[in-house]
Amino acid sequence: MSEQTGTAAPATPAPRPPARVQVTWAGEHRFDGQLAAGGPSIRMDASGQTGPGMVAVVLMALAGCTGVDIVDILAKRRTPIEGMTVDVEGLRYAGVPGRLTEITLVYRITGAGIDRAQAERAIELSVTKYCSVRDSLDPAMPIHWRLELNGAEG
Repeated sequence: MSEQTGTAAPATPAPRPPARVQVTWAGEHRFDGQLAAGGPSIRMDASGQTGPGMVAVVLMALAGCTGVDIVDILAKRRTPIEGMTVDVEGLRYAGVPGRLTEITLVYRITGAGIDRAQAERAIELSVTKYCSVRDSLDPAMPIHWRLELNGAEG
């Protein structure tokens, strides 16, 4: 006979549906990617002539993913942003493959009433906890960030 306690095991979250995209060769080093179900597409071009290269798309995805979190976190704190740009620099290994070895993000956020500590906390939470793109990258890869809030660096 087994002994039961009054505490339930923590619930495991239901799995999310898989992410599915389709990438089609468009000649030379160009590829067009879109959701597998259709919709808008993006051009990726390893030669950088008709679209960003593939590593640049990864950096854009990281900036966009963290940006969504930051916008949402600050809105929940009743200090919505008015504008944000993210400059991203990815250092790459000199050999093959030229993988990313270190990333720096510079968040330029504008908005009345945004507290620097809250904005920094939103960035930290996104980069270390919430962003699925960051979590999909090598966990040992350093990711640095800094904030310029309403034109002032911290």
